[in-house]
Formats: sequence, structure tokens, C-alpha cells
Amino acid sequence: MWQEEFKKNFIEHAKSQYPNECCGLLIDDGKKPFYMPCRNAAEKPDFDFSIHPVDLATCESIGEIIGICHSHPDATSRPSVADQANAYSLSTEYPKADWYIFSWPEGDLHRFSPQKESPPLIGRQFVHGVWDCYTMVMDYYKKELGIDIPDYERKDCWWEGDQELYLDNFESAGFTQVCGSAPEDLKGFEFKIGDVVLMQIRSKLVNHAAVYVGDGYMIHHLYGRLSTKEVLGGYWLRSTRAIVRYNT
Repeated sequence: MWQEEFKKNFIEHAKSQYPNECCGLLIDDGKKPFYMPCRNAAEKPDFDFSIHPVDLATCESIGEIIGICHSHPDATSRPSVADQANAYSLSTEYPKADWYIFSWPEGDLHRFSPQKESPPLIGRQFVHGVWDCYTMVMDYYKKELGIDIPDYERKDCWWEGDQELYLDNFESAGFTQVCGSAPEDLKGFEFKIGDVVLMQIRSKLVNHAAVYVGDGYMIHHLYGRLSTKEVLGGYWLRSTRAIVRYNT
């Protein structure tokens, strides 16, 4: 049975890469599914995995990807929040792919299917690039207003460099600035539902966004915290650098 051969090859790969995470793909070439080991291109391979783009392209040319595999060195096979988030983010591109996690040296193999729906706006876990403050804006506009706004590639801690993710891209995403950050601008400003509040949080750059949802409240997703709904005032207004509104 192909399942036993797949499991054997996956486990051997995990052992050979320990203490780093191994990664690979389960491919269906029309004959029988098989495991293809891939290079881990993550910056911290002992903590994370990223399939090398050349290996990914090779696998896609061979057949259909029906499984995404990686190991958890010195940890359980239970999927982390990041695993669940990344599985969700890739589910559209690879709709038939389940995820397989092998723990070593524990020796347990776990399989799970990605969730198909985005999590609720309030109370979601934080995973940068998948469930973060910009994803919150995107998902709010999609769920509540039926509007698709573009995603932008971003690396974790991009705000420690020179990339102005928000200020450089809000116009191309369909927004217009309607208010600045000066106290005289904010005083008496009339928010509209859906306004996006751009903030500067412990950074030299504008690195956070919230969505105004009415009655003085906003929803947002701070780094490392659960997404939440709270009053837009005090510290948040003092941190505001611009308010942008979608062009209707």
C-alpha cells in the first residue's frame, strides 16, 4: 500500500533532518501517491519550515499535491496555530492537500485537514501574514461589505526596516486619506463605518491598522494578541497617523 511507503519515507526524512524540521510533499502523479522530500528554506529551520521554491515547482510539474508534510523536532505532532493558519492560507491553492506532521523523537504522525472558512473577526489567533492586522482589514471588507481588497506580500517585522506597507499601498488598494494625525484634524472628525485607522505602534513606521465599526468602536489585531473590539480613543487616537476611506 502506498500509505505505508509514504509513511516510511516521510519518517526517514524527518530523522535525517533532525534537529531541524523536515518538509516535503505528497504527490499524486496519476499512478500512485508518493512522498517527495524537499529542502527547508526557512530562516530558522529548527523552528519553522518553508519549502524551497525550486523544489515546489518541481513537485507541481510532476503531479497534483495532495499532502503537505513537515516534522516537529522535540515537540508533539499537534498542529500549532501557525500550522493551522498556513494550512488555511494554502487551501485554495492546494484544495486536495491534507497536512501531515511527524514528531521526532516522539514518533507520532498526525494528519489534519485545513479549515475552509476564515476564523471569526473577533478572538482569532495572531499569525503574521495570515491572521494579522492587515488580514483583519481584508476579512472585514470581504465579510461585512462584500469588497475584495488586495493582499500585499510582507515579511514578519517588516516595520523594523524601511517598508511603509500601509502608506505606500492604501491608494492602490482603493482608499483615500480623509484625515491626518494632527489634533486639530482628529478633533470633531466624523468617522464612517469601514474607515481604516492607520497607527504607529512602537515603531518609526506606520505599522498597524484598525477598522472603525460604529458607535465609537474599532476592531483590530495587535501583534501576538487575539483580535478584539474596543473603544477607539485615548492611546489609539494618539497613535493615529492617518485615516483612510474606501472609494465608493
